[in-house]
Amino acid sequence: MFLMYVDESGDPGLPQDNSPTPYFILTGLVIHELRWQPSLDQLISFRRRMNGAFGLRLREELHAARLINNPGPLVRITRNDRLAIIRHFATELAHLPGANIINVVVDKTNKPANYDVFISAWKVLIQRFQNTMSYHNFRGPGNPDERGMIFPDHTDDKKLTQLLRQLRRYNPVPNQPQFGLGGYRNLTIDAVIEDPNFRDSAHSYFIQAVDLAAFLLYQKLRPSGYIRRKSAQNYFDRLDPALCKVASKTDPQGIVRL
Repeated sequence: MFLMYVDESGDPGLPQDNSPTPYFILTGLVIHELRWQPSLDQLISFRRRMNGAFGLRLREELHAARLINNPGPLVRITRNDRLAIIRHFATELAHLPGANIINVVVDKTNKPANYDVFISAWKVLIQRFQNTMSYHNFRGPGNPDERGMIFPDHTDDKKLTQLLRQLRRYNPVPNQPQFGLGGYRNLTIDAVIEDPNFRDSAHSYFIQAVDLAAFLLYQKLRPSGYIRRKSAQNYFDRLDPALCKVASKTDPQGIVRL
């Protein structure tokens, strides 16, 4: 079984609704159950090293965006050192055993008023999760009939749960026009079991890891002044060994762009 931990960066509002962010990013970190314990052990080892080097305690939440601009108690760690923690975390995440990172980016520019950013991004992420399992394209162990579960950070929990239940019954996908076919096929989601199992990021190293990946992608696309001055917009590229590049045929890093 594959476990997908999910977090977002940016908000799902549209510009006409006064959204402050031009992008909405949804990132999934996929780990096979047989690699879950070694991955957790590696994350714990990383946190112990960060504790020794920078004083980041194991129980303190590592939230990438807040670490830079709103660190709270972590203000005791210098800003440069907090950025160094992010850099080291990116390198560690890239080499988790069998890690796979799927990224969906919604460019909210010029989207119509009835465009649902949240639903569009989640629908694509779930479809990529299902398809990559079905075609056995994830790194790590695999069985002929693999299944998956989704573990998101808290979001619009009810809306996401309803979406996944709907996709198990009705998921119209347009036929490929290059094959001379019109209309749709109902490709229901059958490899993702159970409702989304929501996690509190403060208590999950895996959610904190996928939060980092989503943050780094947002900063690659729209770096803040501090990130740009430190050339940290390039940190996303450190994740390259773990990126699920089969998720998109048109992007070299597999980023699905909507």
